[in-house]
Amino acid sequence: MNDDKAIWAPVEPVSAGLKGCCPRCGEGRLFKGFLSLAPRCGTCGLDYSFADAGDGPAVFVILLIGFVVVGLALWMEVTFAPPLWLHFVLWIPLTLVLGLTALRLIKGVLITLQYRNKAAEGRLDRGA
Repeated sequence: MNDDKAIWAPVEPVSAGLKGCCPRCGEGRLFKGFLSLAPRCGTCGLDYSFADAGDGPAVFVILLIGFVVVGLALWMEVTFAPPLWLHFVLWIPLTLVLGLTALRLIKGVLITLQYRNKAAEGRLDRGA
């Protein structure tokens, strides 16, 4: 999967993932839609069938964005005691925007790190 260093220079996986670029060449697009992966890189032809981020991006988003939004909402409640409708108007849109944005960024980073570290499904060796 990663035997092609002679043709393509190494790509920084975090920056490539944040930009949504190919983990091998750093130029092609990783996503064909907002969260759906392209079948392969349009520049170098890398097949993205190895990529499986699973539930990792969603878990990271829930933990990170939840911590920020709940912390801010609690601070605002204790400091200013605003009415409930103001909490809804502020925190629901903020949660949606931050969550969707972070989901794409984290999914890209996890897939590029998966490529860089040659991560694959675990297998048991049942030999002699």
